Amino acid sequence: MAASSEAKTVHSPLVTYASMLSLLSFCPPFVILLWYTMVHADGSITQTWNYLRQNGLQGFIQIWPKPTATACKIIFCYGAFEAALQLFLPGKTVQGPISPTGHRPVYKANGMAAYFVTLFTYLSLWWFGIFNPTVVYDHLGEIFSALIFGSFIFCIFLYIKGHLAPSSTDSGSCGNIIIDFYWGMELYPRIGKDFDIKVFTNCRFGMMSWAVLAVTYCIKQYEQNGRVADSMLVNTILMLVYVTKFFWWEAGYWNTMDIAHDRAGFYICWGCLVWVPSVYTSPGMYLVNHPIHLGTQLALYILVAGILCIYINYDCDRQRQEFRRTDGKSSIWGKAPSKIAASYTTTSGETKTSFLLTSGWWGLSRHFHYVPEISAAFFWTVPALFNHFLPYFYVVFLTILLIDRAKRDDDRCRSKYGKYWKLYCEKVPYKILPGVY
Repeated sequence: MAASSEAKTVHSPLVTYASMLSLLSFCPPFVILLWYTMVHADGSITQTWNYLRQNGLQGFIQIWPKPTATACKIIFCYGAFEAALQLFLPGKTVQGPISPTGHRPVYKANGMAAYFVTLFTYLSLWWFGIFNPTVVYDHLGEIFSALIFGSFIFCIFLYIKGHLAPSSTDSGSCGNIIIDFYWGMELYPRIGKDFDIKVFTNCRFGMMSWAVLAVTYCIKQYEQNGRVADSMLVNTILMLVYVTKFFWWEAGYWNTMDIAHDRAGFYICWGCLVWVPSVYTSPGMYLVNHPIHLGTQLALYILVAGILCIYINYDCDRQRQEFRRTDGKSSIWGKAPSKIAASYTTTSGETKTSFLLTSGWWGLSRHFHYVPEISAAFFWTVPALFNHFLPYFYVVFLTILLIDRAKRDDDRCRSKYGKYWKLYCEKVPYKILPGVY
């Protein structure tokens, strides 16, 4: 099956099993501990640790909030609203990359419209007194708890669907139930013809919730203190700029590893449904109860540096997307691009050719776009200053995630392109940080 070859390129069996079992076991309780520490323990790991040491497992069970009807209503209304926008908002028809089996998915690119409609609706509900976003913050623990269990059930649904009713030929089992559940069965699962599940989980639920919660934290601090601290403003603006960039470039995201190579399982879908809303937004969650005053000059320095990093990250992706769109004939920094023509064979035996870009940002390192992405995360976190480590967990996590992703992408490309990838690595020797790694 196609899934078996995919599984071989991801890590050694020992590392694969260890990472899968640890993430399946530790990620759900970590989300609750993160929320509890940020909201109820002043952001202090020491304070939470002392509580758990004194109260043990029973203490942990007591701080784990039960999913409530209010939390479930919020999740349902948000999810249904985003699903409706995904289905019914108009958008340009965009084709994804050709899969290993020769399948080419088709999408409707209406993410930017959905993003603006979502934020406009959310802010209007608050402005006209119809719904107060502070309700979301006040029930955040219950929402995360409901998402943890609900998303796990959703991943079971994806596993069963992959076995019984796959949406395309890009599906299959490696023969191991744990690996199939964790990495997923289907590459492009859909409900019906038009509702793409990964676009919903990754983009319209996960990434959209990042923007919604960033705004929520800002409003909560305003209603709590009568003003918004400059630290919160910098954090919120940078996060919103980043998410805006994402939806502006959403069609390009459909060509990345998340969509075009990683299957729909616990790793991707549970992560986007739970990990993104909780961990990715955590610096803002911390700042709600820590209205730090940076001063105009420092706030502007951080803001400009963060926006510059987000722009460079966007320009890296734009450069590669334009290179692919023009079949290697675009201009890179005012010159014709340097490239390698790489032949490969699909699983159906068809020979195809891709161009590997070796100039511009992509001549500095094979994954240079990760450098400004990690830097941007640092800049929207640094308004929290350095009283506690936990606000910086996302930066640490993102660094580990992207280093692992660079390795997986290199392994996949080495398997796909063979000698051409070796030639590419000789021309672009560094993985992420030029001159270092």
